[in-house]
Formats: sequence, C-alpha cells, structure tokens
Amino acid sequence: MPISGEYVPSAWKMSRDQVAGYEASGGRTHATIVGRPVVIVTYRGHRTGKVRKTPVMRVEHDGVYAMVASMGGAPTNPQWYASIVAAPHVMLQDGPEPQDFVAREVHGDEKALWWERAVEAFPTYAGYQEKTTREIPVLVLEPATGA
Repeated sequence: MPISGEYVPSAWKMSRDQVAGYEASGGRTHATIVGRPVVIVTYRGHRTGKVRKTPVMRVEHDGVYAMVASMGGAPTNPQWYASIVAAPHVMLQDGPEPQDFVAREVHGDEKALWWERAVEAFPTYAGYQEKTTREIPVLVLEPATGA
C-alpha cells in the first residue's frame, strides 16, 4: 500500500537534492553517496504525519534491506529512526519503482550479521560506532506481503 499524503522534503539540502534527483531519474542518477549505492526510503513522520523521504546506504541481502541509524556517529539517533519504529510500513526505492516493506529493529546475532553486511557495504559505519557511546540501531526492511 503506497504511502500518500503531503510530502515534506528534508531541511538538509544534500538529502533533498539526492531524493529529487534519484526519483526524477528512476535511480539512474543521484544513486550514490561517496561512491557507494543508496536507496530512498519513504515513511511517515511520527510527530507530523507528513510523508518523509531519506536516502540511505544500500545494504541488501536476498531482497531484504537494512537501515543503519548511524547519523555519522552522533550521540543521538536520526529523526527517521523514531518515525519508522512508530510506523514500520515504509516504501523503498532501489531503482525505478518503490516497493512496500515492513521494518523491524534487529538485535543480538541477527544484528551482528546485518552490521557485518552494513560495514561491508559502507566501511565508514565501523568508525561511526567507535565515535559514539550509543549502540547504533539497525532496522531490517522485509518485503511487505499482501500490501
């Protein structure tokens, strides 16, 4: 089921431009950050109810994706983290068409496996974890069934 409603672009120009370029080209342009592939995740803001879109590093395995709430190793989680935990139905665009997914936070051995995959996809994540005292959350996005 598509996420519809009023879209509020990011206040951060780099993110706003990345999303606009990616969507306009069906993922043919604006598909990388620092030379690594990205996907676009659409979700509903937990406080405003408005539609939000965020580019995240592409961490994929067998059609399942991960979102790493690193925020560059900042002391707090990115804003999207609370929104997706509160409303886990998201749309993920990896190429021309967005698809429905359901997000869930992973822990323990499953988190360790996805963390390894994330660091392989974007090695900088390892440094982000060293930079902060918080444990960086990882959300796994699985294709929605019956959506």
